[in-house]
Amino acid sequence: QVQLVESGGGLVQSGGSLRLSCVASGSIFSRNTMGWYRRAPGKQRELVAAISSRGSTNYAFSVKGRFTISRDNAKNTIDLQMNTLSPEDTAVYYCNYSPFGLPSLEVWGQGTLVTVSS
Repeated sequence: QVQLVESGGGLVQSGGSLRLSCVASGSIFSRNTMGWYRRAPGKQRELVAAISSRGSTNYAFSVKGRFTISRDNAKNTIDLQMNTLSPEDTAVYYCNYSPFGLPSLEVWGQGTLVTVSS
């Protein structure tokens, strides 16, 4: 069983920055993808950014050039640096752990709220 603990959400003004962190613990498979998803009010959950254990990244078009995802495999952590935030980025952000080839072992964090004021 893998547990995810998220931190770093909060309130920020438009144009500001925030950094989200997610720490994974437990029985972690070495080949995995971890990422951040978000659910804005009235919208479906969507991928924000993901990074594989080999370092490959994937970003939503709306955040490219503003957000950067990184990971430390030794510490089982991922970070999401969010710059130039806009009110449209307001959402609950969820950390996700997906071991390669084992979809039944996918784990979600509880979510952290990011609010961007105009």
